[in-house]
Amino acid sequence: MEIFYTSKELKERLSEIKDRNEIIGFVPTMGSLHSGHGTLISQARNASDVVVLSIYVNPTQFDNQHDFKAYPNAMQADLDLARSLGVDVVFSPKTEDMYEGVPNANSVDYGALTAAFEGSKRKGHFDGVVAIVRRLFQIINPEKAFFGEKDLQQLAVIETLCKREFAQLEIVRCPLVRDVDGLALSSRNVRLNPKERIIALELNRTLNRLKAAVNESVEGSVALEAERSALESLDDLELEYLAIIDAESFEEVGEEKWNEGHAVIAAQVGSVRLIDNLFMG
Repeated sequence: MEIFYTSKELKERLSEIKDRNEIIGFVPTMGSLHSGHGTLISQARNASDVVVLSIYVNPTQFDNQHDFKAYPNAMQADLDLARSLGVDVVFSPKTEDMYEGVPNANSVDYGALTAAFEGSKRKGHFDGVVAIVRRLFQIINPEKAFFGEKDLQQLAVIETLCKREFAQLEIVRCPLVRDVDGLALSSRNVRLNPKERIIALELNRTLNRLKAAVNESVEGSVALEAERSALESLDDLELEYLAIIDAESFEEVGEEKWNEGHAVIAAQVGSVRLIDNLFMG
């Protein structure tokens, strides 16, 4: 496994790979890898000749500096896992290389996709996501890029970016991965204490109850409002949103189409912000 710290050196190495007409599969991460990332890497390994993994904590996609500074860092463990899963190339750049100076991100407007839910709750978040993913795509120029459905809205934003600017690049959707207790895997989960982790399980339980209500033809608006009220009554959990949306546009859908939509949820548990989603069909 090769490790590169500058875009110049990486580009030189990847140009040799391109000359051999090998398919490059790219997995972008912010490090602190877990088995969800492992699934992305495994899918890339199966579908590509060369797997490139990036490890970079992007400052411009954080709307909360405490969250940025508290983001877990486990570089050696990340490299060990990457090597064990067959990653060929790791790219771990400095911020001045990625932004060619002071970090900044231009405003992005993809309609409701960047304005609603995560776009509303985390001002500037998608500006930073688009800026860094665009830069990584320009440097690596992969044939395929692998993203998890856990960050469902981010995935839709990146798919829109590709349609507009990287038409030849295939975005591969990879299923959300859960821990044995049902909690959606996230690098931030390590910051939950035992009590908070128990509370956090209510996100997944809420989504599953909503799905059951949809499938049992329970009046949707009543079920949705009941779940919101139940979450808002919990100590140590601050609900940000709970809705049924179209996974491509991220616009809310009417009850008659709930079985075609996804339930999305975000909540603050202790000092940790969590998101989750579930297909309702």
